[in-house]
Amino acid sequence: MMRTPLMAANWKMFKTPAETKTFFENFLPLVKDAKGCEIAVCAPFVDLPAAIEAAAGSNVTIGGQNLYWAKEGAFTGEISGPMLKALGCTCVIVGHSERRQYFGETDETVLKRTKAAIEAGLKVIVCVGEMLNEREAGETEAVLKKQFEGGIAGLTPEEFAQIVIAYEPVWAIGTGKTATPEMAADAHRVIRTLAAAQFGGVEVRILYGGSVKPDNVSALMAQDEIDGALVGGASLDPASFAKIVNF
Repeated sequence: MMRTPLMAANWKMFKTPAETKTFFENFLPLVKDAKGCEIAVCAPFVDLPAAIEAAAGSNVTIGGQNLYWAKEGAFTGEISGPMLKALGCTCVIVGHSERRQYFGETDETVLKRTKAAIEAGLKVIVCVGEMLNEREAGETEAVLKKQFEGGIAGLTPEEFAQIVIAYEPVWAIGTGKTATPEMAADAHRVIRTLAAAQFGGVEVRILYGGSVKPDNVSALMAQDEIDGALVGGASLDPASFAKIVNF
């Protein structure tokens, strides 16, 4: 079965609602004829209404960057899956390395958030990846196995069918360093083998994230194992992200 590539933007903590509106005014005309892939923009919570309004009727879907696992309650500062869904979001990122690094995210909470997002009817981009010291110690495969077993393997096959996995080597995020296409494909093969062992024939798309740019996207996408990209810094500029979408 052919896996449709997904090009997803992660804006992190950038852009106001006004800047979001301007982005889409410039971006949508550049990607309106993009037929070969799905396009998603995951924006900060305050920008989601502007993004959803701007992208209405286009080939671009909008997602959140995180969510809490309870539907509602006394959780000041948190956002739930049903809230994102009610806004018009179709997807959400879970377990990004910055959430793990700065905000105490664990494999266990990744699983809880993923299940909550699926229950709310959202597609989930679940992030996994190793730190530089783990890569240099030859522990990449062990780290991916641990993150998969703790944060993904607890899903049912039906739930697993609702996720996309993003392989993000932490040492390549925002550093300008990129895993070579071959290194990325090797990591994707590890993840796909784990998925096949756990979920049998359930197909999964695996994105690469980590300093994806217009000048390296074609080489990355030439690898059979790579089904798209989760793009950080290069997604903030409409022309730059459009070049990645139109690789």
